[in-house]
Amino acid sequence: MGSLRIQGNHKIQWRLFRFWVLITSGWFALNSLPLKAAEAPILSVVQSQENATQWTGITSRLQAAGVRYCVIPLSSVRSTSDWGDSGVLFLPNVETLTPQQAIALEEWISQGGRVIASGPVGSLSAPGVRQLLRTLLGGYWGFSLNDSANLKPQKQQWSQNGLSGKVRGGVIVANDDATSQTAAVWESKDNPVAVVTTDHSTLFGWRWGVDAASNADLDSAWLQAAIKRYPRSESASANKPKAQNCASSIATAPTPTPIAPIRISPPVQTPIPSPQLTPRKIDEPIDRLEQKTRLNVVPSAAPISNLEAIALKEDLENLVGRVESARLAANTIGNGSYNKGQSEPDNQVVAQARAVVKLLPQLILQKNYNSARSQWLTARTNLWKQFPTNRPLATPEIRAMWLDRGTIVRAGSERGLAEIFDRIANAGINTVFFETVNAGYPIYPSSIAPQQNPLIRGWDPLAAAVKLAHARGIELHAWVWTFAAGNRRHNPLVNQPENYPGPLITAHPDWASYDNRGELYPIGQNKPFLDPANLQVRQYLFNLYDEIISRYDVDGLQLDYIRYPFQDPGSGRTYGYGRASRAQFTQLYGIDPTQVLPQQADLWSKWTAFRTQQVDSFVAEVSQQLRQKRPNLILSVAVFPLPEQERIQKIQQHWELWAQRGDVDLIVPMTYATDTHSFGQLAQPWSTSNQLGASLIIPGIRLLNLPSIGAFDQIQLVRDLPVSGYALFASENFSSELQQVFNSTQGREAQTKEPIPYRQPFATAAARYSALQREWKFLLQNNKLKLPEPTLSAFKRRSEGLESALKQLAAAPNASNLAVATASLNTFQSQFRDWMYPQSVENPYQVKAWTNRLATLERLLRYGDQAQLQRRVPIAGR
Repeated sequence: MGSLRIQGNHKIQWRLFRFWVLITSGWFALNSLPLKAAEAPILSVVQSQENATQWTGITSRLQAAGVRYCVIPLSSVRSTSDWGDSGVLFLPNVETLTPQQAIALEEWISQGGRVIASGPVGSLSAPGVRQLLRTLLGGYWGFSLNDSANLKPQKQQWSQNGLSGKVRGGVIVANDDATSQTAAVWESKDNPVAVVTTDHSTLFGWRWGVDAASNADLDSAWLQAAIKRYPRSESASANKPKAQNCASSIATAPTPTPIAPIRISPPVQTPIPSPQLTPRKIDEPIDRLEQKTRLNVVPSAAPISNLEAIALKEDLENLVGRVESARLAANTIGNGSYNKGQSEPDNQVVAQARAVVKLLPQLILQKNYNSARSQWLTARTNLWKQFPTNRPLATPEIRAMWLDRGTIVRAGSERGLAEIFDRIANAGINTVFFETVNAGYPIYPSSIAPQQNPLIRGWDPLAAAVKLAHARGIELHAWVWTFAAGNRRHNPLVNQPENYPGPLITAHPDWASYDNRGELYPIGQNKPFLDPANLQVRQYLFNLYDEIISRYDVDGLQLDYIRYPFQDPGSGRTYGYGRASRAQFTQLYGIDPTQVLPQQADLWSKWTAFRTQQVDSFVAEVSQQLRQKRPNLILSVAVFPLPEQERIQKIQQHWELWAQRGDVDLIVPMTYATDTHSFGQLAQPWSTSNQLGASLIIPGIRLLNLPSIGAFDQIQLVRDLPVSGYALFASENFSSELQQVFNSTQGREAQTKEPIPYRQPFATAAARYSALQREWKFLLQNNKLKLPEPTLSAFKRRSEGLESALKQLAAAPNASNLAVATASLNTFQSQFRDWMYPQSVENPYQVKAWTNRLATLERLLRYGDQAQLQRRVPIAGR
């Protein structure tokens, strides 16, 4: 036992040493994508930010090959067990791994795991990570071939049919040792290596699953051949830790059973039995997303964990990248001249910050935690001062702001509201979500609702807002509470008792929903909810929204509280037991849902699916009915950025489905955080998601308790992500300091008339691409973007071709021009990483930002196809 303990300690020390070697040699990237799983998989497939745009091709080939597989999102990998227990791991075109993930992969392989990889795997990772991957995979992607070449298998075991063919790939540089074996070569000069293997790995020298690289049959054949090298062994599987996020997980919601629109008499309300579980104390904010990822750094001698160390290093590196990205954008707008009063950037500050990044691991290993935090805070403060906040730098984007009920009430009149819109317009905000229905009260005099908000007297704020917004070139979207029908916090303001459920439930008590105790208010929450299954509720809401869009010239409608209240079935907190829901579920399944407990997996799954389908079908019907009257109406939803399955279980909100069906134009996740690191962890997974169809995504930023430069920092991160803009919550927290920053960087004086992405997606794509070209030209002119010939000639030729295609599409939007622009963009994207590989070694953040902006163009084209061509909405919008 003593010797074993000594060996174990040495192993831990060795892993910690290697971990810090990897940390000090490079950077980290966050990637998070939704999880999918398959029953009894033989292959675990890793989904990352790099292969997200290729995912359709990857999965279709997997299915064509007849391979049972499950999906592991790379962002969920923190330890050895997270790599799954299928025995064989597939990394298709995964270019960024963190040191923590690489070390976990090494241990996973040492426990009997086998790896198949393709493309420039790990090429954007830290140098230490790249070196480790070369050892594990028997080689690395050296460089891309200029043209397609014939793939020629070398060994008898690779001589099966379908392995030869024309492929566009790259040269694999095999390790110079006996462990690496060449499995295939390219039939070109010197027959360079195309596939290399070791006893535990297979590395393909092309981007598997990408049509521009190879055909589906060849991809399938090679994958099947590689899998055959590793027969599934029960003993090997038994030695590895069980997967926490793949085969044992359920990734998609149960298919809901269709619910007929029945009309029945509500049953007599009876007490609902609570599960025999003790509810835990509520220690989280229910009305907003719990921030588990907060990076709250203050000088302290408290120990710094490994994860905190990673976050500190990563955030400071990325802040350097954001500062440089913002500077570059500012240098290429307005002929690159600085505005009066703007000092030249201090490159010494950037150099000092990079020095702190390198020093952090040493300080932490020495347990000098206070110094590590203090130097980090000083570096961040100095870097924030380097943002070019006094000159234009924004490109066309959605710049939205929620204008809340409290601010409207305090305005008191159209004149007061005009002052607010003047501030918003000068700041360059082009979209306002105007709170039109709050806690069951409309802000305007309604013939549908029981009562107008009593705090509004003698004027119509919605009519005034539409007029004021349009006069200033701003779009006005009516922001409405959907199923939340009251608010305890609002009740004192309107002289109502604390538990007053709002005017709607007071007038129609049978429209309400209840929790599992028969209570209207869920535990720890302040809002009662309507029953989404109640046909009268649905018709009332349809009529109310129809009144808004018919009576007022609003440009859009935003659905908020389009969900159930928060629940925790495991702690005895469940909700949704309205009379209509109980009656319909009982008719479908022969049991009252009040009798169904979370421990009854099959029935509980049906109950969750039933409630989720109520929300899903309502969104679809609202979209269909309102767009029949107003095809140009923009429909958006304010949603929670919880992981998909957790969200469905907790609030029955499945907004990926709404996006995939084309029900909504804009997804606005409430990614509220008080620091940029946490904001990025919430926003990045959805910005790179491939589950949103053609919908545009605009992350929400909460201004409350956020310093102005912190808000600017989060906006800069948004501008470097593959999204189309941002939304600020809310106008009541819009400070004069932040307004001044906006006036300079994106306001009326800083910007000329720009297209709004959801109105003119094709023109926006052309304008945003022109901004990218200006950055590349600026760097080339200043010898900071070194592209050797013939790469430079190819880059310029493709770049100019894409520019021409996008401009032609913007000038004449039609299916033919869209096809040309899409093909040109796809070709450019497929080659961009190879062109920029040398640049990514020096400045990985900037290359990633450019790659993201190209992905934004792809989304804009997809949205334009759906909203402008298929729906045939006029370009002018209103």
